[in-house]
Amino acid sequence: MKKNLLALLVSGSLLLGACSDNSSTTSAPATQTAVAPGAPGNAAVWAYAGKTGIGTSYEQYTDGAYQDTGASGTISKVWFSIAQGVLTETMYGLIHEAQLQELQLLVKGDGFLDEEKKDTISTIEYLTTDAQGRPQSLAYKIVNRDKEGKYEIEKHIFTDPDSQALMMRVVFRALTADVTPYVYVNPSIANTGSNDSVRYADGVWVATDGNSSMTVKTTAPVAQSTVGFEGVSDGIADLKQNGSLTQLYTNTGDTPGNVALTLQLAEVKNGASAQWDLVLGFGKSGSESSAAAEQTLGKGYDKVLAHYNGDGDAIGWQDFLQTLPALEKLSATATDGGKLAYTSAMVLKAQEDKTHAGAFIASLSNPWGDTKSAEKSATGYKAVWPRDFYQVAMAMLALGDRESPRIAFEYLEKIQASEKIAGYSGIPGWFLQKTHVDGEVEWVGVQLDQTGMPLMLGWRLWKEGIFSDAEIAQWYTKMLKPAADFLVSGGQVKILWNDTLIKPPYTQQERWEEQQGYSPSTTAAIIAGLVSAADIATQAGDSAGAAKYLAAADKYSSELEAKTFTTNGSLTGDLGNGQYYLRINANEDPNDRSALGTSNAQVINDESQVIDGGFLELVRYGVRAATDKHVLETIPEYDNLNLPDLLRTKYEFTFPGVEGTFPGWRRYGIDGYGEEISAGKGYVEANNSSDGRGRVWPFFTGERGHYELELAKANASVDIDSLRNTYVKAMELFANEGMMLPEQVWDGVGGNDTYNYPLGEGTNGATPLAWTHAEYIKLLRSYSDGKVWDRNDSTEARYVK
Repeated sequence: MKKNLLALLVSGSLLLGACSDNSSTTSAPATQTAVAPGAPGNAAVWAYAGKTGIGTSYEQYTDGAYQDTGASGTISKVWFSIAQGVLTETMYGLIHEAQLQELQLLVKGDGFLDEEKKDTISTIEYLTTDAQGRPQSLAYKIVNRDKEGKYEIEKHIFTDPDSQALMMRVVFRALTADVTPYVYVNPSIANTGSNDSVRYADGVWVATDGNSSMTVKTTAPVAQSTVGFEGVSDGIADLKQNGSLTQLYTNTGDTPGNVALTLQLAEVKNGASAQWDLVLGFGKSGSESSAAAEQTLGKGYDKVLAHYNGDGDAIGWQDFLQTLPALEKLSATATDGGKLAYTSAMVLKAQEDKTHAGAFIASLSNPWGDTKSAEKSATGYKAVWPRDFYQVAMAMLALGDRESPRIAFEYLEKIQASEKIAGYSGIPGWFLQKTHVDGEVEWVGVQLDQTGMPLMLGWRLWKEGIFSDAEIAQWYTKMLKPAADFLVSGGQVKILWNDTLIKPPYTQQERWEEQQGYSPSTTAAIIAGLVSAADIATQAGDSAGAAKYLAAADKYSSELEAKTFTTNGSLTGDLGNGQYYLRINANEDPNDRSALGTSNAQVINDESQVIDGGFLELVRYGVRAATDKHVLETIPEYDNLNLPDLLRTKYEFTFPGVEGTFPGWRRYGIDGYGEEISAGKGYVEANNSSDGRGRVWPFFTGERGHYELELAKANASVDIDSLRNTYVKAMELFANEGMMLPEQVWDGVGGNDTYNYPLGEGTNGATPLAWTHAEYIKLLRSYSDGKVWDRNDSTEARYVK
């Protein structure tokens, strides 16, 4: 029976022929059954969020869009991520539509069954680099070595620019023993892990959910395989209990669930190695996804990788890098020779949707995903926030990219509140808090900085000559005037749960999306946005509008300290002098020490206990001088290393083999968005615990680096090398081995038993965070130019005397 089954399993034309002579022996003949039992399987979750790599094919715009026509050919809409040495969330269609939770190898030998992501030591590097070691594409080489040296797994991962498929080459080396590898694939089709079905036939494995499908094909000699429900009949329990696959299933039947598939490959003898290719194809049906996989596998590794890289006449990542005229200059400003600059440029571009051109997301990850339910579709950070979006567009502009920022700006019209937004009524003009890339509404809080920033971006594109005078006047009428009017007058908004009267500059939510009130960082963006709008209004011939916007900006500026700067703060004595900018003030009195709203399970009874770096945005955008007395008064509290850990924001880090200490800051004191302090459990697993602790965010090192440049200029004491070796180098050190910059890094406070993070390395929060990579690029540009990149000249001329 086994011989007949083996012949059936290897009959697909893409396999390397029958392998019964080389396959591992099993303790008992396997039993083949059509339908796997155990639906729906274990509850589905996402994958570890600390990605060490992300990738997708580089595609060119055609007439400001991604089109499957003309010179561009097929537009690949596949994205992937790597974490813990294995392939994790892989998307197809829209950028948030995951189809795979995880793909890894299991390795069986005499007396052991290893799980690749847990039982190996992983390293990652880029497949293609230049002479300076700078990545030339988002194609990766991963080497996972068994902790005891028994075997080594080398994997190369990239996508096919001409097909909806991902390619993985595997080189498996048996170093000290005979071992049998298994490929384990856990689909999460259509962005959920709980409604999938999977079947095997004719050398292919196909997972489906509605109108989405993923096909697995390989050149590997497959001895036998099984499909089933995760944790019940997927093959893993069988392997653990019996040492082999004794129950083989070919489909999961009519009841969907959390499915997986296990492929037993040929045994690799001690001292030998094996190489094979594995392809994941995607489509709207099984036949479509199978055709995609067949096409990619047929072209072969060398041809697909060459196109992905952009070798010869093919258009790929190397071509994108060559379109960035400032990249070499920025690399010269870096302290690592430009490795992180090259990586950041590609990472930022890779986080753009390819159905909705210009839609840049916050991160290709789902924070603390390995503990976060995948039972229902969710975007995680794979969505559009206008604030993060602004950072990315400005970073692309800093690289010299004149096309992506323009198309990004034009995309913003899709997510501006108006009668065009389904379910919205009220005053138009503000920009939605968080949306899917297709504009579907997700979160609906009003964050006024997210309305100021599109004004700032439009102004900058005009000043850089990307928009002509006539074009910016058109955009003023279509999008920017309603935004500026909203920042002046506000008004009633109504969408989903939000039925609120907005009165600027009082914001319903500040940049951390948690508190209402008067915020220095929000007000900075409002003022800079209004001054930008006044310039544009003048160009458009609306002198009355210009006067209105400047009058509002002047009013907000004149009242800023009266509403956000306390002279009666609770941080006194060794903790401060009681005079500093508040993170946010929920009323008009910054001296009343009133309570803030509870967020992330943290109760804040005294707003003056909470320091954050938002006041530095006043300097960045030109609303206040770096030497303004209120700014200088706040720095000591912000930097106070003697504050208790609950209130403290600044931490200093050392790194092995690197001389010196490097600064980092938390979002604010009493921040609960992070690992809890008893054992370091992630935010999701800790279930919004009152012991939660937000950790250090690396982009604050960039924000401080921008401020220090402006302060040095004001004091006529600019030492760029000193600044580079502090702030630029710190951000480079915060990057992980794959040069992904995280949302948060471990600050050493509290227990660390859950994940055992090294000090100063990324946590299981969102990685890579687009905002962090954008901040790094902008910091390089600022230091290269000797001028803060985001600084608004018109705002500075009006308020910095």
